[in-house]
Amino acid sequence: MRMTRYAASLAVLGLALAGCASEAGNQAAEQTDAGVEVEQSTDFEPGTTMAELSEAGSITVGTKFDQPGFGLLNPTTDAPDGFDVEIAKIIAAELGIAPEGIEWVETVSANREPFLQNGQVDMVVATYTINDQRKELIDFAGPYYTAGQDIMVPTGNPQGIQGPEDLAGKRVCSVEGSTPAQNIRDNYPEAQLTLFDVYSKCADALANGQVDAVTTDNVILTGLVAGSDGGFELVGNPFTEEPYGIGVPKGDDEFRTFINDTLEQAYESGAWADAWDRTAGAITGEPAPEPPSVDRY
Repeated sequence: MRMTRYAASLAVLGLALAGCASEAGNQAAEQTDAGVEVEQSTDFEPGTTMAELSEAGSITVGTKFDQPGFGLLNPTTDAPDGFDVEIAKIIAAELGIAPEGIEWVETVSANREPFLQNGQVDMVVATYTINDQRKELIDFAGPYYTAGQDIMVPTGNPQGIQGPEDLAGKRVCSVEGSTPAQNIRDNYPEAQLTLFDVYSKCADALANGQVDAVTTDNVILTGLVAGSDGGFELVGNPFTEEPYGIGVPKGDDEFRTFINDTLEQAYESGAWADAWDRTAGAITGEPAPEPPSVDRY
């Protein structure tokens, strides 16, 4: 991924968070390992995706590389860190696949469906809102988290933006292929929408005064605010619900059911909450919320 100026600051944030984890010592490492304890004796029906992946001992996962707390590339390990990453590790572990058996593929909002349709990834865990339009192309397990669309502005909020109605005539940045961008197109057409492929470029545009605001899910924006060194703030007025799901190829009902079962086990065992506390929760300062009920459609 080409690193923008803001992406470079996010990398520094990632190192800082990793440093905090290191300071926690061996206990934190043991908690991490416990959260992704690898199943040693798997038994899946031959011919299923689970059997094929388990036998191969590897899985390819699409995720974001520029979103603190959910999927942020760690320049030290050259692998992403975050809540989405930990959720993927929990699923892989249930397949008998260790973290080193996961191939991480940067997956931006616009290429999530194509990557699944073309077989470039086995699943996508990438702040991926479940909606009916996407369900026509791929299937979802989950949801495993519910976010809400919000707005990020320069510190001090010089334009006085309090909600989406205030975006009329304002230069607003989001990401191509994202639910928040489509929401602005559909419901707030008087906003002047600028689109990039990744949110770090939106953050650069906001820092440079090229746009007045950035809009996407609140948890994504919280990570961007944390990496802004005091330059940005969150309006703090969510105006949608965004259930995050795990994308799988269309029609793979067995794999979707397996992932849903694994998510529910993680809810009950505390692994899901532990993953939140060590990643997104470390940025937001909020304890793990109540997990959503998975959809067995």
